[in-house]
Amino acid sequence: MTGKIEARAVSKVYVSSRTGERVEALRDVSFTMGANEFVAIVGPSGCGKSTLLSLIAGFARPSGGAILVDGVPVEGPDPRRGVMFQDYALFPWRTVAGNVEFGPLARGAGAAERAAISRRYIEMVGLAGFESRYPHELSGGMRQRCALARLLANEPELWLLDEPLAAVDLQTRNILQDELLRLWGDERERATRRAVLLVTHGIDEAVYLADRVIVLGRRPGQIKEIVPIDLPRPRRAHRSSAALGALVEHIWSLIRDEAAQAIVDETR
Repeated sequence: MTGKIEARAVSKVYVSSRTGERVEALRDVSFTMGANEFVAIVGPSGCGKSTLLSLIAGFARPSGGAILVDGVPVEGPDPRRGVMFQDYALFPWRTVAGNVEFGPLARGAGAAERAAISRRYIEMVGLAGFESRYPHELSGGMRQRCALARLLANEPELWLLDEPLAAVDLQTRNILQDELLRLWGDERERATRRAVLLVTHGIDEAVYLADRVIVLGRRPGQIKEIVPIDLPRPRRAHRSSAALGALVEHIWSLIRDEAAQAIVDETR
């Protein structure tokens, strides 16, 4: 199939400018992702999940191999690839509306158009009434909704999500997972959906949200398995299903020992 994203034997090596030490983060990673597909990446701590997403975003370049989006090599950031981070990355000096308007402002949209775009996406993520609040006045879940609205306001073709729900409590996380699916189009026709690539430590989150889960092994990160998630959509009715639990257990069995070793390595 023709993919929105194609990774061809991607590797990444970091070299310390101070010591010259080489750290191989990724090795020979290859996969293809469809234009309307939701794909999640999981693996032990330090396996290169965020590095891979950064390469796709264009924030870094592979040491070997290539990443293509719509058949074109990625050579830098592009507004068609929207990125959402774990720490929200909101501008603290801008209000909710100001944060959401930032992308349209950078594109040269006029004041009326920016206000209309901002209003649409603020309402979409459930923040109507909080337009004039600053990030420090919001709860963690509200800041995450603001970050999501800011991403959506750019109308990117590809959503790159790096641990977007890791910093909120479990109840808020479950609510935001359902909101993310709603905004993506979990209940709509497949052709209306955007491509989403999610990095997460939560295997249950990956299985609940994604069409496929890419499982990376310990550093240097290599693909151990790409697991198809054949649960029906919409997903809300399957959050506690036995089938979902079996998929979570299968993926956990692939990385359990390596995850435990990663913890030991981090404490040395």
